[in-house]
Amino acid sequence: MISPPVTVIDEISLRLVTLADAEALRQAYLRNREHLLPWDPDRDEYFYTLDGQADRVRGLLVQQDSGRALPWVFADGDRIVGTMTLSNIVLGPFRSASLGYWIDADYSGRGLATRGVEFVCRTADEHLGLHRIEASTLIDNVRSQRVLTACGFRLIGTAPDYLHINGAWRENRLFQRILNERGPGDVPRRPTVSVNGAVSPDLSEG
Repeated sequence: MISPPVTVIDEISLRLVTLADAEALRQAYLRNREHLLPWDPDRDEYFYTLDGQADRVRGLLVQQDSGRALPWVFADGDRIVGTMTLSNIVLGPFRSASLGYWIDADYSGRGLATRGVEFVCRTADEHLGLHRIEASTLIDNVRSQRVLTACGFRLIGTAPDYLHINGAWRENRLFQRILNERGPGDVPRRPTVSVNGAVSPDLSEG
């Protein structure tokens, strides 16, 4: 696993998700159901159950184990107040991934997303050996666009009917951040440290 938990702001940490987070995630999504409605795909009722979140976390952990994703949560003690996920990780000549995140309505405006995005970009560069990260936002999601541009992402285009969000196909703005100009053969070869302190191979291999 990449990195132990890191303190983001005050007592709030960013750490990799575990199956034990299923109940806290269920509560977080229930608290933020209306807040996330304009930005999320349609969710069935199973999504808001403990079993639904446990199944979702298991799927994320399978992707993590295969090197295709890294799913983090923002935690304020036992309370989860957001998530950040690096998905669609591709190595080889592409060395790219997609970034997605959300912050609890009661914690917005405190810089959590900005700090989290910067941390994920450093991890992708220094430990995964990626070349770029991409992200997309709905056209009217100005706050998320400000976070991305503040973190060095640049607008690269728009995509009509890009994602099915809140009941309809929505146009999105597409962003990317170039992390470095290294070639695929020049990626870092460093060990990474898991939450329990064990050293594991660097995912930049391949």
